[in-house]
Amino acid sequence: MKNNTQKTSRLLKMVMVFSCMLTMVFLVANRANAHKEAHDAETLKAFDDEFIANVILGDRLYHGDPAAAEEMGVVLSKTGMACAMCHPKGSDIHPYEFPKFQEQMSEFAALRNMINWCIEKPNEGEVIDADGEAMKALEAYMYWSTKGSVLDPGRH
Repeated sequence: MKNNTQKTSRLLKMVMVFSCMLTMVFLVANRANAHKEAHDAETLKAFDDEFIANVILGDRLYHGDPAAAEEMGVVLSKTGMACAMCHPKGSDIHPYEFPKFQEQMSEFAALRNMINWCIEKPNEGEVIDADGEAMKALEAYMYWSTKGSVLDPGRH
């Protein structure tokens, strides 16, 4: 009787392992691809142009261009400070380290949280919409300035 129970137990384990393997094969073979077809050169250029336009706008905001702030309808500083006064280049913020525990905020934060903290606290500006165009432009500039860096979230 004990021998039959052991055989049944082994057989069930083998069936379970085989079932898991079949499920994995099915999932890998049928996974969704983000882009089923490659983009053509014209589409890639349009994507790059849009990205660079946002990088340029973010650069202007980052370096305190009042016309850019007015154009975006944001008040990034009431002290005359710009991001670049403390962090001369966008890469000085180390955007590749986010999200992480941010000591100044005493909380776990994404890059956009830190951007808004700097706008609100040292610059005495008005917090900007975390999903708004000005935030996207600032992030685009900061990420572009560290292009090629290795992501290292959580590092200090």
